[in-house]
Amino acid sequence: MTQAALVNPTILTWSRERAGLSTEQVARKLPVKPERVERWEAGKARPTFLQAQKWASVAHIPFGFLFLPKPPAEELPLPDLRTVRGIAPEQPSLNLLDTVKDAIRKQDWYLEHLHDQGREELPFVGRFTSRSSVKDVAADMRATLGVDPYVARLDYEKYSRALILAAEDVGVLVMRSGIALGNTHRKLEVDEFRGFAISNAFAPVVFINSADAPTARLFTLMHELAHIWIGSSGVSDGNTAADLEEERFCNAVAGEFLAPEDLFRAAWDTRINWEENLAPLSTRFHLSKLAVGRRALDLGYLTQPQYSAYYRRVLKEFRDKEGGMGDYYRNTTAKNSARLSRAVLNEALSGRLLLRDAGIILGVQPAKLRTLASKLTE
Repeated sequence: MTQAALVNPTILTWSRERAGLSTEQVARKLPVKPERVERWEAGKARPTFLQAQKWASVAHIPFGFLFLPKPPAEELPLPDLRTVRGIAPEQPSLNLLDTVKDAIRKQDWYLEHLHDQGREELPFVGRFTSRSSVKDVAADMRATLGVDPYVARLDYEKYSRALILAAEDVGVLVMRSGIALGNTHRKLEVDEFRGFAISNAFAPVVFINSADAPTARLFTLMHELAHIWIGSSGVSDGNTAADLEEERFCNAVAGEFLAPEDLFRAAWDTRINWEENLAPLSTRFHLSKLAVGRRALDLGYLTQPQYSAYYRRVLKEFRDKEGGMGDYYRNTTAKNSARLSRAVLNEALSGRLLLRDAGIILGVQPAKLRTLASKLTE
């Protein structure tokens, strides 16, 4: 007779709800009838060890968790988080938790790598505070990153790529993904968060939620970089006046960097409808129309309802035409950051790091690492 696993029914329910699954979805994945799942959660029956192991896999928890007396307390390992409305979620989703933890795990590896090389602290991390001049911070970011859209005549997409490359070049790990842990079934929700920053003097991390509309990601990138410049991880959770002040400050720095206030106000035509201003200012500042709209909101030319409705329209258009997942190797590099990817691959291909371990760090099958390395050098 198959031995039953003495799991805690409360943990079964907690882990299923934590993973955002219904009893029917869990039943299909095991597979058993939904009634059996309900009996397990009610404590009227118990799964076998094999079924319990499958449950843990489906719910994305360690198998041992199923035997705990009560659910473990879980909080985001960051003090703050950039969200759509500047309010941190009371109950962060499993996908968000795993994404933040994965970014910290990669940052930890990179910090050890830098320590072995005797690298020095990055001078721009924490150079300012949220009480500094917005224009001074934006000017320092421009000088440090060295990307001038006017000299190179960059369009919006090229400007975004140039800023990401520049941030990586000065030592920031820029990670971008719309799914958790490379699993296409675990999509990151824009309504929950757009990005986050993990400040560190040696290896700061910026994460951008690629599930957001492409035209919105540049503002998020600059907002998160502003957090690095003031030495802050994440952003406001909306609980204190200081946090709200910091959120507004980083928004202001991002806006000033992308479209200086004096130039923007001189270019904005108050005689025409606000939407008619977007296209000409988009060309003027090498930004998307959505980024122009965001700057107009900050400077009082748009109301929050006007901008929110426009943003939702742009996001819907992006989702409606969204196709496949794109190039695997390009997405993998974006997910891990080019700087981190090069460091891991150099260690692996030189024999100082096992291919298996490199694959675990980057979330790539060891057999694909050499191809990934060749793509990075193209």
